[in-house]
Amino acid sequence: MPVTLSTRVDDELAETIDEVARAEGMDRSTVLRRFLSEAARDWCIESALADYEDGRVTLWGAAERCGLSLWEMAAEAREREVHVPYTRDEFERDLGALRSGDIA
Repeated sequence: MPVTLSTRVDDELAETIDEVARAEGMDRSTVLRRFLSEAARDWCIESALADYEDGRVTLWGAAERCGLSLWEMAAEAREREVHVPYTRDEFERDLGALRSGDIA
Protein backbone atom coordinates (compact mmCIF):
# COMPACT_ATOMS: atom_id res chain seq x y z
CA MET A 1 0.00 0.00 0.00
CA PRO A 2 1.43 3.42 -0.92
CA VAL A 3 2.61 5.68 1.88
CA THR A 4 2.35 9.45 1.75
CA LEU A 5 5.53 11.32 2.67
CA SER A 6 5.92 15.05 2.87
CA THR A 7 9.00 17.23 3.02
CA ARG A 8 10.05 20.81 2.51
CA VAL A 9 12.48 21.81 -0.22
CA ASP A 10 14.12 25.13 -0.98
CA ASP A 11 12.82 27.38 -3.76
CA GLU A 12 15.59 26.44 -6.19
CA LEU A 13 14.87 22.72 -5.93
CA ALA A 14 11.13 23.34 -6.25
CA GLU A 15 11.78 25.32 -9.44
CA THR A 16 13.94 22.49 -10.80
CA ILE A 17 11.22 19.95 -10.03
CA ASP A 18 8.62 22.12 -11.75
CA GLU A 19 10.91 22.57 -14.77
CA VAL A 20 11.38 18.81 -15.08
CA ALA A 21 7.64 18.27 -14.69
CA ARG A 22 6.88 20.70 -17.50
CA ALA A 23 9.58 19.29 -19.78
CA GLU A 24 8.48 15.69 -19.20
CA GLY A 25 4.74 16.36 -19.13
CA MET A 26 4.37 15.05 -15.57
CA ASP A 27 3.06 16.36 -12.31
CA ARG A 28 5.30 17.13 -9.33
CA SER A 29 4.43 13.90 -7.54
CA THR A 30 5.48 11.76 -10.49
CA VAL A 31 8.75 13.66 -10.83
CA LEU A 32 9.47 13.29 -7.12
CA ARG A 33 8.68 9.55 -7.17
CA ARG A 34 11.03 9.11 -10.12
CA PHE A 35 13.80 11.13 -8.43
CA LEU A 36 13.41 9.24 -5.16
CA SER A 37 13.37 5.87 -6.89
CA GLU A 38 16.53 6.66 -8.86
CA ALA A 39 18.29 8.06 -5.79
CA ALA A 40 17.38 5.00 -3.70
CA ARG A 41 18.60 2.66 -6.45
CA ASP A 42 21.85 4.62 -6.77
CA TRP A 43 22.38 4.56 -3.00
CA CYS A 44 21.80 0.81 -2.89
CA ILE A 45 24.32 0.20 -5.67
CA GLU A 46 26.93 2.50 -4.12
CA SER A 47 26.51 0.85 -0.72
CA ALA A 48 26.61 -2.70 -2.09
CA LEU A 49 29.65 -1.98 -4.26
CA ALA A 50 31.47 -0.44 -1.29
CA ASP A 51 30.83 -3.66 0.63
CA TYR A 52 32.02 -5.66 -2.39
CA GLU A 53 35.17 -3.57 -2.68
CA ASP A 54 35.86 -4.09 1.04
CA GLY A 55 35.38 -7.86 0.63
CA ARG A 56 32.24 -8.04 2.81
CA VAL A 57 30.04 -9.40 0.01
CA THR A 58 30.52 -11.08 -3.33
CA LEU A 59 29.51 -9.33 -6.52
CA TRP A 60 26.58 -11.74 -6.71
CA GLY A 61 25.57 -10.81 -3.15
CA ALA A 62 25.76 -7.12 -4.02
CA ALA A 63 23.60 -7.70 -7.10
CA GLU A 64 20.98 -9.65 -5.15
CA ARG A 65 20.83 -6.94 -2.50
CA CYS A 66 19.94 -4.36 -5.16
CA GLY A 67 17.64 -6.56 -7.22
CA LEU A 68 20.03 -6.56 -10.19
CA SER A 69 21.40 -9.38 -12.28
CA LEU A 70 25.05 -10.28 -11.89
CA TRP A 71 25.74 -8.76 -15.32
CA GLU A 72 23.98 -5.52 -14.42
CA MET A 73 26.01 -5.22 -11.20
CA ALA A 74 29.24 -6.01 -13.08
CA ALA A 75 28.40 -3.21 -15.51
CA GLU A 76 27.75 -0.84 -12.58
CA ALA A 77 31.07 -1.82 -11.00
CA ARG A 78 32.90 -1.22 -14.26
CA GLU A 79 31.15 2.11 -14.86
CA ARG A 80 31.91 3.28 -11.31
CA GLU A 81 35.49 1.99 -11.53
CA VAL A 82 35.16 -0.22 -8.47
CA HIS A 83 38.36 -1.91 -7.33
CA VAL A 84 38.03 -5.70 -7.48
CA PRO A 85 39.09 -7.21 -4.15
CA TYR A 86 41.49 -9.74 -5.62
CA THR A 87 44.82 -10.11 -3.81
CA ARG A 88 48.17 -11.09 -5.25
CA ASP A 89 48.06 -14.30 -3.20
CA GLU A 90 44.67 -15.19 -4.72
CA PHE A 91 46.04 -14.46 -8.19
CA GLU A 92 49.10 -16.65 -7.63
CA ARG A 93 46.92 -19.47 -6.26
CA ASP A 94 44.62 -19.25 -9.29
CA LEU A 95 47.58 -19.09 -11.66
CA GLY A 96 49.06 -22.19 -10.02
CA ALA A 97 45.75 -24.00 -10.44
CA LEU A 98 45.65 -23.04 -14.11
CA ARG A 99 49.20 -24.30 -14.67
CA SER A 100 48.55 -27.60 -12.90
CA GLY A 101 45.24 -28.14 -14.66
CA ASP A 102 43.54 -28.37 -11.25
CA ILE A 103 40.59 -26.14 -12.13
CA ALA A 104 37.10 -26.75 -10.83
